[in-house]
Amino acid sequence: MKHGFIKAAAATPKLKVADTVYNRERICVCMDEAVSKGARIIVFPELCLCGYTCGDLFLQETLLSSCREQLKLIAEHTEGKDALVFVGLPIERMGKLYNVAAAIHEGKVLAFIPKTYIPSYGEFYETRHFHPGNKEPAALLFDGKEVPFGTNILMEAEGMEGLLVGCEICEDIWAPKAPGISHAMAGATVLVNLSSSNETIGKDAYRELLVKSASAKLICGYVYCSSGEGESTQDLVFGGHNIIAENGTILQEAKRFENQIIYGDIDIARLRMERRRMNTFGSDGESHYLVVPFDLKVTKTPLSRSFPCMPFVPADISERDKRCEEILSIQSMGLKKRFEHTGCKCAVIGVSGGLDSTLALLVTARSFDMLGIERKNIRAVTMPCFGTTGRTYDNACKLAEVLGAALDKIDIKEAVTIHFRDMKQDMDKHDAAYENGQARERTQILMDIANRENGLVIGTGDMSELALGWATYNGDHMSMYGVNAGVPKTLVRHLVQYYADTCNEEELRAVLLDVLDTPVSPELLPPVDGKISQKTEDLVGPYELHDFFLYYMLRCGFPPEKVYRVAKLSFAGQYEDEVILKWLRTFYKRFFSQQFKRSCLPDGPKVGSVALSPRGDLRMPSDSCVRIWMEQLEKL
Repeated sequence: MKHGFIKAAAATPKLKVADTVYNRERICVCMDEAVSKGARIIVFPELCLCGYTCGDLFLQETLLSSCREQLKLIAEHTEGKDALVFVGLPIERMGKLYNVAAAIHEGKVLAFIPKTYIPSYGEFYETRHFHPGNKEPAALLFDGKEVPFGTNILMEAEGMEGLLVGCEICEDIWAPKAPGISHAMAGATVLVNLSSSNETIGKDAYRELLVKSASAKLICGYVYCSSGEGESTQDLVFGGHNIIAENGTILQEAKRFENQIIYGDIDIARLRMERRRMNTFGSDGESHYLVVPFDLKVTKTPLSRSFPCMPFVPADISERDKRCEEILSIQSMGLKKRFEHTGCKCAVIGVSGGLDSTLALLVTARSFDMLGIERKNIRAVTMPCFGTTGRTYDNACKLAEVLGAALDKIDIKEAVTIHFRDMKQDMDKHDAAYENGQARERTQILMDIANRENGLVIGTGDMSELALGWATYNGDHMSMYGVNAGVPKTLVRHLVQYYADTCNEEELRAVLLDVLDTPVSPELLPPVDGKISQKTEDLVGPYELHDFFLYYMLRCGFPPEKVYRVAKLSFAGQYEDEVILKWLRTFYKRFFSQQFKRSCLPDGPKVGSVALSPRGDLRMPSDSCVRIWMEQLEKL
């Protein structure tokens, strides 16, 4: 529960049809196991107290009264468990029979939520026994107490901000206007579904799609629990296909035909952030809802979910390749439009032999191919200075040559030396002025060449550099179109690797592989023994950490303490905790202090869900104070 996480469980017990005593015992055993694993929301299948396949036995008073008696015992068993439990059973009200979910907490039945849509098609004939549930909550006398009965009921946790739980049953999620839609619009952040969905060929894939899409569209956690072994196989087989999803992502999925308990750590805080961000998500005002409070003790949820070290890079190779191709297309199409609009036929790009300028040159070449403009109209300018090594210089030249771009070699040492003399900069003082003077000289040359050739300067800086402000203001920070502005550093590497793997040109591939093997560096300080002396990640921190921080801070809305918690989990064994904390502090300080560079960012295409454009995703004042974020870090 701390940091917004709550562990949910979907438990499919083995049952015996119509044996309510046995089923109650198995439900309680599963409940105990789930509680021991830290689950605070526990969902059992539809009609699990007696079995979904009871048929006309549902009409028997003996079965119905036994279900009520066993439910009382289950309620008693929940005492001291500090968990919200959902159990399915048949309940009679005013002479009609309903398929309901009983919401139970600490010995008390909080509510009965009836099924809305009663199927009678194909293999289903539920209307023979059950009636559709009422929306507006009414009272049902159970165990001497009035319990609310109706679909429009939400359970609200008083100990955890934002946790409201709504319930639907099986067919409800398959219907065009699922009750879960109204539940979510009324504030439910978690939806549970007690189901008895039988197995037929291909049905599992569709079931998974339903749960994923429901959790994505409704920006919620979704706990789906289905009947399994033990149900009658007279005509149907049930697989116990349990699924826990969050905002379109499957957190955990059961193996079918094994009657498993699965667990998922649902991030309520992130769901709340997503809903705050999407201004189209709000109450439809259609129906009145009864909110039933229950109390949960605040504890630190033991996390079983994982957080990828590289959230911008798909782990699956085929998905990664697809992502790379899509990003290259977005970058190239963005640049293509800019050239079509301006009428320019020349691109000017500074190439250093590093990853960013390599990617920018590849994108530019691709755009020119789309436009039907000869690649010789790309002016690739390499400008060696005090920190340039032979390796990067040679790679810059080779890359331009194999791509068919026009190569300009302009040594800027003399120009920078004169500039330093004019501004009275000590050549032996390797400070910010020493470094930035070189970067600004390069940008000046690129801009002036572009003016002379009626061309556009193509920016090379990536999103990670923009996040950290690791760019020289009005130096490499400036361009006429920044093709890499939406691409984080960890993804730049994979884009260049993908290009190398798919270009089918051995000479180009060899250059790209050597670029990939070169340490990331601005090369603004003199080399040592001919090798790069200034390695970016030694100075500002590992980009894989910064990209991780950026994603979970900006995309997921995690506060610093939570970012640190998940970073420790993800990078365990790779970075010591104190190292992660050190660079996390650096990240927040730089992210806030360097916003002024992003506020005047050149145009460039957004390629993913995280972007830093001041005209699009990040409307952040340049003078924002980092104090309250740093104070949280100081407490760690």
